[in-house]
Amino acid sequence: MQKFTPILLGSDINVYGMARSFNEAYGIKVTALAASTLAPTRYSKIVNIEQHPGFSEDPEFIKVMREKIKEYKNHEEPVILISCGDGYSELLAKHKEELEEAFIVPYIDYSLLKKLISKEGFYEVCEEYGLPYPKTKIITMADYQDGSYADVPFAFPVALKPEDPVSWLDVQFEGRKKAFVIKDLAEFKDIVGKIYTNGYKEDLILQDFIPGDDSNMRVLNAYVDKHHQVKMMCLGHPLLEDPDPIAIGNYMVITPDYDQRLYDTVKAFLEKINYTGMANFDIKYDSRDGQYKFFEINLRQGRSSFYVTLNGYNLAKWYIDDYVEDSLKDKETVYGNKNPQTHRLWLGVPPKIFEKYAVDSDAKMAAMALLKAKRYGTTVFYKKDFSPKRWLLMKHMYHNYYKDYERYFKVNKEQYFAKNK
Repeated sequence: MQKFTPILLGSDINVYGMARSFNEAYGIKVTALAASTLAPTRYSKIVNIEQHPGFSEDPEFIKVMREKIKEYKNHEEPVILISCGDGYSELLAKHKEELEEAFIVPYIDYSLLKKLISKEGFYEVCEEYGLPYPKTKIITMADYQDGSYADVPFAFPVALKPEDPVSWLDVQFEGRKKAFVIKDLAEFKDIVGKIYTNGYKEDLILQDFIPGDDSNMRVLNAYVDKHHQVKMMCLGHPLLEDPDPIAIGNYMVITPDYDQRLYDTVKAFLEKINYTGMANFDIKYDSRDGQYKFFEINLRQGRSSFYVTLNGYNLAKWYIDDYVEDSLKDKETVYGNKNPQTHRLWLGVPPKIFEKYAVDSDAKMAAMALLKAKRYGTTVFYKKDFSPKRWLLMKHMYHNYYKDYERYFKVNKEQYFAKNK
């Protein structure tokens, strides 16, 4: 008999990665609750998407979940809720006490979440606990109105991104991106002007641009148990990102990496702030001072985090070992990817795109060797979930990346790499 029931929140590639992790570890099909269906989870035999329009926000979220509390309150085995998006992590933390009447909710308290989910708040916490982050200036709407925003304290190019990604979704103008790399003051003034005259009211994050291409990035997933002890850390070395303006910064190729010093830094940070659950850090190596700089923490596994399961540290098992089996308490921390012989390359694009667009480096050479040795995998192509319909849809999704890279890579990525290696 099954000992537990997982319920995922969302319907994107992150959801599919978690559903596949559960299927690989336990052979089960999972249910996901979502506002709509997206391509990665369509026609799947391992995840059942239950649609509830408006579910991604209150009041519909808690309305649906109150019905689910009634349904699962006397459930025989434990039922665990797993977020696959920032918005869902926030909603779970906000309603944690009420949801715990029927569910396991492996997330931090709302007060800590509100601090960490805000980029400003995260940098304040970094400052308090000594975690390096890029030099940053906060720009407010008032700064734009009085003109003081134009005092840029960093050399160009600079990085600019919205502090509030949720309200950013409603802002539309020509040239809009998820994040900007800006080459001079004229472009900076133009973009800030467009942002604040097209409905955005929240703060902007202006940052010193750390030089280097996509291969200077690192991504780190960690699992922190219910006793606030880090039990697993898995470092990834992204070699290519999505160049599409609306998805810029999403990792498309990740090779496994190991750095004990970085592991120790993150472990100390997470345990000091009494974290719980999965954490996903975006980091960039700064060659100017030899430090890793932390951009943000995602309070859940990321869309590309299946690289963790692919390399032997199944994302689903940590939740179950912790909350159902209660077997993590006395176990030592697992530091991922120590042994290069077990490394596997994660691909979110066709291999030809990786080969053509990733900047040449030692890491790329090692990744190409993994590719040649067939030691690689994807999130969405899963033999146990094969059907002609699903296979064609996933092939179409992957094929579309050829057009995206042809159209966007040069303008959104390549022009910055030559100057900033």
